[in-house]
Amino acid sequence: MRVNITLACTECGDRNYISKKNKRNNPDRLELKKYCSREKRSTLHRETK
Repeated sequence: MRVNITLACTECGDRNYISKKNKRNNPDRLELKKYCSREKRSTLHRETK
C-alpha cells in the first residue's frame, strides 16, 4: 500500500523531495512545509502526480 510520491514547491515549482505514503491512510494529496533551496526558506510543498 505504500507508494513513492514527489513533493514540489508551490512557489517556484521545483520538485525537491521524494517521500513515501500509505494510500489507505492518506488518500488526499500530501502537503508539508519543507525547505526550498531556490527560495532559501521553508515553503509549502505539495504532492505531484
